[in-house]
Amino acid sequence: MMKLSGRQLALYVVLLLLGGGIGGIVSRQTSRTTPDSSTRASDLTLNPVVLQPSRWQVEPSPERSPEPYPEESDHLNGNPNFIARAAEQVGPAVVRIDATRRVPSPLRDSVPEHLFRRFLPQQPSERTERGTGSGFILSSDGQILTNAHVVEGTDVVEVTLRDGRKFEGRVIGRDILTDVAVVTIAATGLPTATLGSSEGLVAGQWAIAIGNPLGLDNTVTVGIISATGRSSAQVGISDKRVRFIQTDAAINPGNSGGPLLNDRGEVIGVNTAIRANAQGLGFAIPIETAQRIAEQLFATGEAQHPFLGIEMLDLTPEMREDLARNPQIDLNLTQEPGVLIVGVQADSPAARSGLQVGDMIERIDGQTVATAIDVQAAVERAQVGQRLAIEVLRNGDSRVISVRPQAMSRQPGLG
Repeated sequence: MMKLSGRQLALYVVLLLLGGGIGGIVSRQTSRTTPDSSTRASDLTLNPVVLQPSRWQVEPSPERSPEPYPEESDHLNGNPNFIARAAEQVGPAVVRIDATRRVPSPLRDSVPEHLFRRFLPQQPSERTERGTGSGFILSSDGQILTNAHVVEGTDVVEVTLRDGRKFEGRVIGRDILTDVAVVTIAATGLPTATLGSSEGLVAGQWAIAIGNPLGLDNTVTVGIISATGRSSAQVGISDKRVRFIQTDAAINPGNSGGPLLNDRGEVIGVNTAIRANAQGLGFAIPIETAQRIAEQLFATGEAQHPFLGIEMLDLTPEMREDLARNPQIDLNLTQEPGVLIVGVQADSPAARSGLQVGDMIERIDGQTVATAIDVQAAVERAQVGQRLAIEVLRNGDSRVISVRPQAMSRQPGLG
C-alpha cells in the first residue's frame, strides 16, 4: 500500500472539501430552476379543467381551491344550476293566454251619437283589442291561474302550452280586488306547478320569473326579493286588496299572470304589476292570497271579501301632534301606536257592532296591529260572518268589540 506524505494528505483533504462545496452549489442551483411536482400541479389546475374537462383529471389543491358551492359543482359536472332546474321544473306548466275583446271605438266615445251616425256612418262602433298574458296550471285536468286584467272583458281565451298545443280556455271567474282570475281547458295529464309559501320571505332571497313578455314565450328572468308587504297604495294601484311581493326580476308586459318562483322552483307569487316610471321594480301577488281567491272562483265563480265599513289612519307621532293642535278634536289620544278610526259607514258591520270615530284599534283576535294595512290584512284573512274580536282604546279605556264582517261590494278605501 502506498504511503502518503503529509503534503499529499493535506492536498487530498483540500480537494475533498472543494468538491463538496461545488456539489452543494450545483445542488442549490438545480433546486432554484427545477419546479417540484406540487408547483406543476397547481399551474395546470386552471386552464385544462375548464377548457378540456374530458381529457384532464387534475386534482385541485385543497389550499388553493376551496370546496365549490353546490350549484357551481353541478355546473362543472355538466348539470344545470338551480335557476335552470327551477325553470325546467315549472316551465312546462306555464301557459300563454291570448285574449280578444270588443271595445268601443275611441271616436264613438268622443262624438255624440247623432253626430256619429250623421257624419261618420262608415266608422265601426267597436274595435277589436288583443292582449297576451301568462298563467300557470294548477291541476292536471286543466285548472289555470292568471291575472284578472289578462282576461278582462272576455269569457273565452286561447291557451297555448309550452309544447305548442292550443286549447280554448273558458274564464270561470275573476276578482278585481285582488287581480286574480281562473281559466279551465279541456285536457288531462297536464304538467302542474308546485305551490310554495310566501310567509317566510325576506329581502335578498332569490326570485325567478317565468312568462311570455312581449310575446316571447317561456322567458326566464332572475333577481331577488326586494321587499315584502307592499301595500296597494305604495304600488300605485290603490283599488286592490293585496300586500304585494316586490322583486327586481325583470317583469314586462306579457309576464302578467305568470309564476314567481323561489330557488326550489316553488310558486311563491303571481306576477301582476310593474311601475311605468321606474326600472327594476316588479310586484307579485302572494301565492296564499292567489290560491285562496282561486279556490273561491273555481267553486262559485266569485270571491267574497270580508268588510267592516271603517275608514282608518295610521296614528303616527306627527298625526297625533296635528290632531292635538286641532281645538275641534278631543279624542284623548295616548302615546301608544295604533290605528285611528276616522269614519264609520252607516248600516255597516262596524256601525252595528258599536265601533265609533275616534276609536283606536290596537289588536284584532289578540294580534297587535300597527297600521291600517295590518287591519285590512287581518280582516281579509277572516271569513264572512266570522266573529272578530277588535280591541280598541276609547277615551283612555280599553274595550273589546265583537264584529262580524259581511261580504263587500267593491268599495276601495274602506276596511
